[in-house]
Amino acid sequence: MTPQETFVARLRRYRQRNAISLDEISGTTRVKRELLEALENNDLADWPRGLYARAWIRAYASAVGLDPIDTVDEFCRLFPHGDRRANVTIREIAEIVAAPSEYRDEFSHPEDRRHGVMPKVVPPQAWPASAVQAARALWMRIATLARSMTKAGAMTKAQGPRAKAQGL
Repeated sequence: MTPQETFVARLRRYRQRNAISLDEISGTTRVKRELLEALENNDLADWPRGLYARAWIRAYASAVGLDPIDTVDEFCRLFPHGDRRANVTIREIAEIVAAPSEYRDEFSHPEDRRHGVMPKVVPPQAWPASAVQAARALWMRIATLARSMTKAGAMTKAQGPRAKAQGL
């Protein structure tokens, strides 16, 4: 039995153990009964990918009494439908609008666990030195202004109510 079949069998077993019908889950999750049957038969050909697939698995797991977070994580590890990486989607959108994709994933993915292929890792670009210098200068100006305002407030308090009345 493959890991995918074991995962699906575990979902089905929990559903049956809790005496929950697919119609009940379908009504609760608003997922068609046919798609839930396909899931339990390990046939995800008609299932959506990405966010919707993860949301449906989360709802199914909650309905049968499993931990939704762990179940979704396992689903994402075992099935390409749950892929959380946005790079593929961004590339597809870039192809539609006929523009090169400049998307850089903020997380490194050491290997594609489903296929055993090592993807290319793009090193993050360093901040330009001029931007760092400008940010430091701005920060110093703000800090100096805050200190001077604090000193002015302390001087006004030291002069007392008479100085305020005279407009000093």
